[in-house]
Amino acid sequence: MKQDRFLIGILIGIGVLIVVALATFFTRQNNQTYVSDSTPDGVVHNYVLALLNKDYPKAYGYLADSDNKPTFDQFRHAFATGQLNPSDAGVKIGIADVNGDDATVEVDMINAPSDPFSSEYTNNGAAQLVKQNGVWKISSMPDYSFWDYSWYQKP
Repeated sequence: MKQDRFLIGILIGIGVLIVVALATFFTRQNNQTYVSDSTPDGVVHNYVLALLNKDYPKAYGYLADSDNKPTFDQFRHAFATGQLNPSDAGVKIGIADVNGDDATVEVDMINAPSDPFSSEYTNNGAAQLVKQNGVWKISSMPDYSFWDYSWYQKP
């Protein structure tokens, strides 16, 4: 009789934990929000967030207006077809180094393993930005998940 009560208590406890876990999962808030575009690191943050949200017009607006800039259709096509997949990597945006109308922002790409026997790895790089008409614009990004290296290259 005591064992039955003990077992029932354990099952009730497990049920409560499952309900709490499900409630937490479904009610958690997405804390990713856009920040001010007035700094180079803010622009990089917003560009990455716009891509993760599949807001391609907003993300495209952060690209520098330079020679050989991709068209919006080329830009969108790269993400829509899976050629570039921002959801494959996490991003840690670091310190910005501003030198006049040029800026460099540290960007660490955190890549999750595709199998259970590998560990995650980090690629360190830097985003390059230029100030155009008083606004920071991205001229290059360090990772293939967020940037196609053929953009801005001479054909």
